[in-house]
Amino acid sequence: MANTMPIIEARSKLTSLPERLQREPEAGALAVTRRGRPVLAVMSWELYESIVETLEILGDEKMMAVLRQGIQEAAAGKHIPWEKAKRKLGL
Repeated sequence: MANTMPIIEARSKLTSLPERLQREPEAGALAVTRRGRPVLAVMSWELYESIVETLEILGDEKMMAVLRQGIQEAAAGKHIPWEKAKRKLGL
């Protein structure tokens, strides 16, 4: 987190932080500091939901096993051509 802001400044700018984070999505989260040490992370709701979803996936052992298997199969060249997959799915 490269973007930091002292807690006193964050307090006075709290209502403008959502716009700042939307304007600068590449910044990710804002580290709010107290006495130079990070104490809070402020981020857009979108980023928060994305992180929560990622953590849920990473915490799901069955899902992770399926993902690992898919990655191994793709690396080994075991895949279905796109046109065949579309036909199989009726697309």
